[in-house]
Amino acid sequence: MTDLFSPLTLRGVTFRNRIGVSPMCMYSCAEDGLPTDWHMMHLGSRAVSGPGMTMVEASAVVPEGRITPSDVGIWSDAHIAPHQRLATALAGFGTVPAIQIAHAGRKASRDVPWEKPAPAAHGWQTLGPSAAAFGDFLPPKAMSEEEILSTIAAFAAAAQRSVTAGYKLIEIHGAHGYLIHQFLSPISNQRNDRWGGDFAGRTRLAAEVTKAVRAAIPDDIALSIRISHTDWVEGGWDTAQSVELAKLLKGLGVDIVDVSSGGLDAGQKIALGPGYQVPGSDAVKKGAAIPTMAVGLITEPAQAQAILSEGKADMILLARALLRDPYWTFNAAVALGRTSEVKIPPQYDRSWSTGLGRLAIDRAVAEPLRAL
Repeated sequence: MTDLFSPLTLRGVTFRNRIGVSPMCMYSCAEDGLPTDWHMMHLGSRAVSGPGMTMVEASAVVPEGRITPSDVGIWSDAHIAPHQRLATALAGFGTVPAIQIAHAGRKASRDVPWEKPAPAAHGWQTLGPSAAAFGDFLPPKAMSEEEILSTIAAFAAAAQRSVTAGYKLIEIHGAHGYLIHQFLSPISNQRNDRWGGDFAGRTRLAAEVTKAVRAAIPDDIALSIRISHTDWVEGGWDTAQSVELAKLLKGLGVDIVDVSSGGLDAGQKIALGPGYQVPGSDAVKKGAAIPTMAVGLITEPAQAQAILSEGKADMILLARALLRDPYWTFNAAVALGRTSEVKIPPQYDRSWSTGLGRLAIDRAVAEPLRAL
């Protein structure tokens, strides 16, 4: 039985437990894409409770690959220093610093989500495998061969910069309807050249990006890819194809697959519920014989432990649960009786007169009060 607080080693990287901070877009940069104090505070406050990994949000490999003008980037050497500041701080908390590198494709050039779901006022021409738009987004330009090859090179260069900055796991974003996922799905990829058509053509970009990134980073750096295991649309990308893709990418140097879903088609019908994406993680893990990360409405420690115990994933990624409770890892240790596996920073120890036992007492008092 895999324990939530047991270590995991991928290549030369050891995670002290199976809890990870999922990449969450903050849309909080100036137009230069440089990480800010907001990113430091946001990620640092979660890292201090001791997750095994903390992943920086989707960082664009080229300026036109940003979802919004306020996205983080890593498309130039000017981005290395602020990313290094962030990675160094995270490593100092004992968590593995990780980064997701991305290109939004046809879902780029939007306003930040709390403003309005519209094209950015100072936007740009988006790119995609075909000229088909996502929902009411502006139609993208179908990418030329030269643009595809240049994007592959941009992913490799971004991965090199990420390693220079100090990140120990690099994740390729191939999910949620962004560029690589757009090439994978027959809904968005209507090409009839070597980058489209059959499974081999539609997976070519994912494979070539993986090969380029793996060749650009040291052997002891872990490599992940996030995929949407299904489009939740009839005739779209599905779990069976995800298993075959994972087999392919495993042979090209991917160490773990981050299994999410959806985001490709505005008509998707998602069966939401606790752990609703875990079956995809389970299918990929068993079908491709590769480690996986599970994500999606995983909120409770016992739920996370059950996913691992049942062999459906090797790591649990949390997003909204950690926005609500940055100290989820401490609370999980109490709930699962694993307080010896976490360390309260001495600066915080005064909050627990008997260590984590005080936290358990506080929770026991708080629960009845919530019911009033």
